[in-house]
Amino acid sequence: MKRLTIFILLLVSLCFSEATRAQLAKDSWSLGFGFTYPRFSSINITPLNSNYGGFVALQRSFSEHVALRFKAGYNHLESQYTNANSILTTSSTNSIVGDLDMMYYLVPCEPVSPYVFAGLGGNYRMLTDPYGQTKATLAVDDNAFVMQYGAGAGLEWALDEDWKLTTEFAYHITNNSELDGTVVKGEVSSKDSYVSIGIGLLYFLEKGEPSNICQLYSGIRQEQKDLTDYGRIEDVVVKHIPKEITKEVVVEKPVKAAPEKWVLVGVNFDSNSSKLTDASYPILYDAAKTLLKNPDVKVSVEGYTDNIGSESYNKSLSQKRADIVKNYLVSKGVAAGRITAVGMGENNPVADNKTADGRAMNRRIEFKVQ
Repeated sequence: MKRLTIFILLLVSLCFSEATRAQLAKDSWSLGFGFTYPRFSSINITPLNSNYGGFVALQRSFSEHVALRFKAGYNHLESQYTNANSILTTSSTNSIVGDLDMMYYLVPCEPVSPYVFAGLGGNYRMLTDPYGQTKATLAVDDNAFVMQYGAGAGLEWALDEDWKLTTEFAYHITNNSELDGTVVKGEVSSKDSYVSIGIGLLYFLEKGEPSNICQLYSGIRQEQKDLTDYGRIEDVVVKHIPKEITKEVVVEKPVKAAPEKWVLVGVNFDSNSSKLTDASYPILYDAAKTLLKNPDVKVSVEGYTDNIGSESYNKSLSQKRADIVKNYLVSKGVAAGRITAVGMGENNPVADNKTADGRAMNRRIEFKVQ
């Protein structure tokens, strides 16, 4: 069983290792729903495993890290005891629960985002068993409302810009010892508790302004001067959108023009490295938005190096740089099939490789509209 659990966890991790980074908003409203497996943790009789439950949740995210969630659900928990006639009896606790939790996202920018939460709520429990004896302690009411406190942790797995998969573990403790229908003689202040494991989906109903904290993975500490002519870039993209003009029964297609390039000024790399500089991320982010607004356009991402190093090494390095840019665009929602990544090596320099500034300009990215 342990090996199977490990295998499932590894499989899930692999499935989502390349998950799309959903665009994070500064604030949002979202709706969640799913299934839970609850189990008594600390009670006076023997807990059983034949349990099930479900939940719905409404979540208000105030920032990239902090959220408030109201979660309502249903739990069916079973336990076992020996009654007064020495008959082994299975007792069921059906409960309707509601919790108000404060949540904190530890790493909100990643495809798999961990979070912790804590809160309080209420639990309306109803006791039943197949023999008609509703509880082990007859003095306990069949139906009653109790307060409960909870805490736990979970993971959100980004599926796309509006959907996330949630997995969560929670621990709840009630303010008395009657959740299982049993109070041991002499018991004064003991409390019942239960744990639950949940899986569900989270859908974003409304988003505020896009967040900036996830765009610059290396961190920008000051304003960077952006020299890219975004108007020209968008004009180039629009110009190359395939068009068909119908005149009566004749369909005319424009003659395919030679591919046009634009250089993303400011998208550079450190020497002998495929790591993007800090100033590159805002420029690539705007390029991704332009491509998303024009879904019919395909581009070739061409990576270049300076002339330091062998030709074969520079060819390999430029390919890595092109792949890095392609992966970034895909992470922002641009379909991978619309982008090809090509390493051009040290070919076609745009500046003098004899100077440091010239070599920095040659370590660049160019887009070719196809």
